[in-house]
Amino acid sequence: MENSDVLLAALERANDAVVILDQDHRITHFNASAERIWGLARAGILGRPAGALGLNDLDEDRRTELTITRPDGERLRVALSLAHVMSGGVPRTIALVRDITPDLELRERLALHVMIADGTNRAVIIVDRNMKVVYVNATFVGMFGHRIEQAKGRRIDELLGGPHTDRAVLKRLQRYVARESGIDEDILAYDSSGEEIWLGAHVKAFRNARGKVKYIVALLADITESRQLWSLQQLIMTALADEIPITEIADRLCRRVEKIAPDVVSSLLHIDAEGLVHPLGGPSLPEEYSRALDGIAIGPNVGSCGSAAYHGKAVLAMDIDSDPRWQLYKTRPLEVGLRGCWSSPIKAKDGRVIGTFAFYFRECRAPSRWHERIVDACVQLGALAIERKEARAQIAQLAYYDTLTGLPNRARLRHLISEAIASLSDGRSVALAFLDIDNFKDVNDSLGHSAGDEMLVEFAQRLHTQIQPGDVLGRLGGDEFVILLPDRDAAAASVAASRIMEALGQPLRLGARQVPLSASMGISIYPDNANDLDTLIQQADAAMYKAKQAGRATYRFFSADMNRLAEQRLAHSAALRAALAGNGLSLHYQPQIRTADGSLHGVEALARWHDPVLGEVSPAKFIPLAEECGLIEQIGLWSIREACRQMAQWREAGLDIPCVSVILSPINFQNAGLASVVAEILSEHGLPPEILMLEVTESMFMNERSVAIETMSAIRKLGIGLSLDDFGTGYSSLNRLAHLPIRELKIDRSFMRHVESDRAARAVVTTVVRVGQSLQLTVVAEGVETEGQRNLLSELGCDVIQGFLYAPALSPSAFGRWLLDHSADQASAMLRSVGRSISGRQAGGAHALKLPDQSAAM
Repeated sequence: MENSDVLLAALERANDAVVILDQDHRITHFNASAERIWGLARAGILGRPAGALGLNDLDEDRRTELTITRPDGERLRVALSLAHVMSGGVPRTIALVRDITPDLELRERLALHVMIADGTNRAVIIVDRNMKVVYVNATFVGMFGHRIEQAKGRRIDELLGGPHTDRAVLKRLQRYVARESGIDEDILAYDSSGEEIWLGAHVKAFRNARGKVKYIVALLADITESRQLWSLQQLIMTALADEIPITEIADRLCRRVEKIAPDVVSSLLHIDAEGLVHPLGGPSLPEEYSRALDGIAIGPNVGSCGSAAYHGKAVLAMDIDSDPRWQLYKTRPLEVGLRGCWSSPIKAKDGRVIGTFAFYFRECRAPSRWHERIVDACVQLGALAIERKEARAQIAQLAYYDTLTGLPNRARLRHLISEAIASLSDGRSVALAFLDIDNFKDVNDSLGHSAGDEMLVEFAQRLHTQIQPGDVLGRLGGDEFVILLPDRDAAAASVAASRIMEALGQPLRLGARQVPLSASMGISIYPDNANDLDTLIQQADAAMYKAKQAGRATYRFFSADMNRLAEQRLAHSAALRAALAGNGLSLHYQPQIRTADGSLHGVEALARWHDPVLGEVSPAKFIPLAEECGLIEQIGLWSIREACRQMAQWREAGLDIPCVSVILSPINFQNAGLASVVAEILSEHGLPPEILMLEVTESMFMNERSVAIETMSAIRKLGIGLSLDDFGTGYSSLNRLAHLPIRELKIDRSFMRHVESDRAARAVVTTVVRVGQSLQLTVVAEGVETEGQRNLLSELGCDVIQGFLYAPALSPSAFGRWLLDHSADQASAMLRSVGRSISGRQAGGAHALKLPDQSAAM
């Protein structure tokens, strides 16, 4: 009995519910735990059938789970264990019931956690305090290739570490992992096949009830591309934004690459427009090796980089020693332990290969996927850096170099000349040559700007062939060039100048034409003539003008009196500009006489300049000066206005002057609005268009540009005449002459000097007259000074003559008086002729009176 009481007391205190049933399956025992689980008092349940508790199928021993619904509606999941025993010869059934609801909830939560862990894109790994793996999720398996059973029980550093894993980072993780918030680190790990993976790791420790570290949980993200390459891009983009030189950018790029890929040595090369290699970065390569690469031409057998640039695609040399492309370049790389090389071309937006990015390996191997991702990023970054370098070089080219000839411009020349002077040792000299193309303006105005540009390029090329290494050739602008001759005294500069003049002496072919080419050169010596740059250039410029005055196509050295001439030229330019603005110019008029009857054909208006300080300035001086300082077009328009004003005044005074000729520059005909301007001037003064003749030089008709031809045609359509001045001195062809919109030919005065004694001069004059007659053009001879010249021209059939034989160019008032005298002389001559004719008739009698009849009969 005592044992029975003890047993009942033990059952009463059991954690599991104990329900005892009799042979009829009625409840005979219901302990306290059963009351708690079912929520029923034993007094109300004893003696009742087991079904009242939801217990059924009680005939066999078994274990199962079932759901109990309590009176309050709460449902519990329980584990049921049935046992059948004999007690006092009576069969009994014992039901042991345990509430497993918390266990099920825990299992569900664990299943949910596993599902979440397996579904995340981060690898989850749990290790014990001995750093042995106890759990990994599915992402870990996919990221590293280790199966769960392969990972469990292994040390994490052995599982994920490799030859370039930073052990210091691992130790730091162990040391600081106990922090409440955990620790974050980036670390290089390796997968099951040995491929590198950069990881972002968040590591945290979990402790037991006693506060001891029980587990360490690490969340691992693959940051190989997302973070390491992002930081690489940020590094280079920041450097580009900060305008850091490309060599420093390349150095930073290579160093960062070698940090995230410790098993490689990297390099960045620039490939220029000529296909030459220029190292930009390669901090881990031997310096002498990089220097040796500079200037090498790319080609199919020029290592990995030269070949990649040549073919425009990546080139891998797994074994430098045996690769045929490396045979001429392998010695130094092999000496420093480099065994393989993989190079990729860098291309610009237009497809040009502008560089290469290369990985050198310390073993014979191919690149990994990580290497490929790095190179993809570096090729893009390298393209940005090199294209920026090219853009900056292009900007510098535009800022410091002439776009037409590619030579240093004025700004760059000043810097180069200053450098040469600063580096000059004591007792040494520098020569500065200033060149100006002779008659360039004529070519530019007559043949057009494209021909002028072609001449400038050819001129620059000829000069370039004559300079020596160390000399500097540049273009100041227009047709002005400078040659810096370092370490040359006057004697050496003279030799160089003679050689240059000889090279320039050969004619130049511009399209189908052959034109002469020459230049005037002025030379100044530092420090003999000047001690500063500006003075040196000014002196060479002054010497150049002296060479032009000496006949051009020659050179002169600066001398002290040239300063005075330069100052004089500057003063004359200012005075001419003031004269044009303040009515300081005037027109004089030279009569043109018809050979047939001596009557006035017209006048030629010739500009004159009287300055209050300078006095009378010859047109031979101020016309070239006007061309140099850009006033010639304004003088031409002023001449038309003034001539028309004077013609209107003469007409109002009753003077009959048939026509006035005005000389224009070829530049005037480049103005498409010239015809409308001239028409407006004529209308302003009430003059008909036929009273105006515009003279153009023969070089004007070498101009093949449509603007000049269209301008001349528009002028002729107005009824204004065009006269070809100085005919016979240029290059006009008869075929072209026949199609030109001209009305008059003028024989140059140079042929008049010897026309009576020189058969060649007479032949030229005769030819010009015959050409004019055949084309039905009026022929005017200039510079006629003797009766013999007049008689000869009259015999040849020249229509009009002008020159000192009749009168020089006269002021308007003097011309008016001359015209009255000439008209009186003409009248007297006519009266004398009539008188002689009458006297002859009287002396001849009837026979004389029959002459008209005989003439009529003829």
